[in-house]
Amino acid sequence: MGSERDAELTDELAADLAAGFESMVRVYQHRMYAFALAMSGEPADAEEVAQDTFLRAHTALRRYPVDRVRQLKLNAWLHQIALNVFRNRVRRRSLRLVPMEPELPVADTSPGPEARVLSRAALRELANLVSGLPEHQRAAVVLRCVQGMTYAEVAAHLEQPEGTVKSNVHRGLQALRRRAGGLSEVG
Repeated sequence: MGSERDAELTDELAADLAAGFESMVRVYQHRMYAFALAMSGEPADAEEVAQDTFLRAHTALRRYPVDRVRQLKLNAWLHQIALNVFRNRVRRRSLRLVPMEPELPVADTSPGPEARVLSRAALRELANLVSGLPEHQRAAVVLRCVQGMTYAEVAAHLEQPEGTVKSNVHRGLQALRRRAGGLSEVG
């Protein structure tokens, strides 16, 4: 998400919360859902986390003065809210940590059914491995490698030094490689 688009959205939110909020949800709903899905592994839980993220964002925006709304970095702010919602749910154990099973698009030019089954199995195994990482590594790996954030963005989002984020991503990826062992290339 470009900072120029964020600036437009924050200006819109400051001018008219209802219209601006609707625009913000349209722009960020898929990112919040994807992030929540990567963290929880369960589509229903991801929907709840994403919805709760926007509910909390709206509640906060109603209380913020206009100048604070204009200064928000929406991408990092929303991801932080989503991470907090996820952590709270895990603490309350109302969110099951289940390995995600990504849906694979099936194209006519794809290999036969055996290859698709093996590919799905490999993705499930990779999802199991990611869900087995400690939360601090899983969050860093998901934000960096799945969400495509820069190290600086991940550091700001997780409120950690950039070096710590790089270390967590590196260690998380090393752990995935070690645990994967014979897991062949996915996709």
